[in-house]
Amino acid sequence: MRKLALVLSAVVLVSGCGSGGFDGVYNMPLPGGADVGDHPYTVKAQFKDVLDLVPQAGVKVNDVPVGRVEKIDLGPDGWTAEVTMLVNGDVRLPANAFAKLRQSALLGEKFVELGKPKDASGTLADNAVIPLDKTNRNPEVEEVFGALSMLLNGGGVAQLQNITKELNAAMAGNEQEIRSLLGNLNTFVGELDKHKAEIVRALDSLNRLSGTLAQQREKIAVALTDLEPGLKVLAEQRTQLVTLLQSLDKLSDVATDTVNKSRDDIVASLKALQPTLTKLAQSGQNLPKSLELLLTYPFPDEALDGIKGDYTNAFMDLDLNLGTVLDNLGRSRQSPVDSLIPSQGTPLPLPNIPLPNIPLPNLGQGTGSGLGDLLGGLLGGGRK
Repeated sequence: MRKLALVLSAVVLVSGCGSGGFDGVYNMPLPGGADVGDHPYTVKAQFKDVLDLVPQAGVKVNDVPVGRVEKIDLGPDGWTAEVTMLVNGDVRLPANAFAKLRQSALLGEKFVELGKPKDASGTLADNAVIPLDKTNRNPEVEEVFGALSMLLNGGGVAQLQNITKELNAAMAGNEQEIRSLLGNLNTFVGELDKHKAEIVRALDSLNRLSGTLAQQREKIAVALTDLEPGLKVLAEQRTQLVTLLQSLDKLSDVATDTVNKSRDDIVASLKALQPTLTKLAQSGQNLPKSLELLLTYPFPDEALDGIKGDYTNAFMDLDLNLGTVLDNLGRSRQSPVDSLIPSQGTPLPLPNIPLPNIPLPNLGQGTGSGLGDLLGGLLGGGRK
């Protein structure tokens, strides 16, 4: 009878677990759990890995229980876990709240911690979903020990002694060079920091150049395509181009030799030109002024100020009677050549040679000189 009672109890227990499943066990109230109040709200969080988190696990804010885990499902993408939590309605969290998977002790149970970021905004609503980039988890003890075991067994710790010996061997006797290298490196880094703005500006300019080249990519491709015939011609005429360059090389050698041989003559010619150039430099403004007078001789440029309309205000009597001209020349005490020489200091005195008054024969009719009458008749009269 005892055996039969034990078997029946086991069957009832197994059948209970089979009908309700483990969900029924998870849904059983646990003593000491968080109070979710009369109006709780649901929050879902997506995790890459929930480890051994189970339903009915705690949900805390600042280590204060505020809810529990309702269920753990596979996320819509089929790779992540989605944890559904029931949170007390009196607890208000920002819309950008984060969720962390933590452990109560070194070997304690897992729970979900909800927190507020520094830039908190909005309010976490019912059925809100905390995305994957707002969730994380702490490393497991097994993971820490596994990494430590990998480091100690065949890892870098066994090579630390060899690394230390090699560093000592490399630095022994090179302390000054290493110190100088560190000083130069410090100076280099300092200069880079001083020119940080220029470097950033250069990178921005390079970015703009790259953008411009990207926009002109089709034109660049067309230009490169059109260059192909020209490059083909250059390739075909390679022999002629090489011959041309060789000839230019020979010509440059000949020109260099010619310049070297005629260097003394060129220097002597330049030295011979030096006095002429010096005098031209000393002439200063006199040479340009003389050229101005040459174009308007015998009148200077100031004579143009007296011009009214098309004529100057001048009246002249021209006597072409040869006898009168000779008489005037004979009576003059100044050489007519002096009036044609520009003033350059004190003019040289000319001897006063009087011309004799030679009577001319009367070659024509009239009362005056015959030659004067002849010239007057030819030129249209006597005094004009």
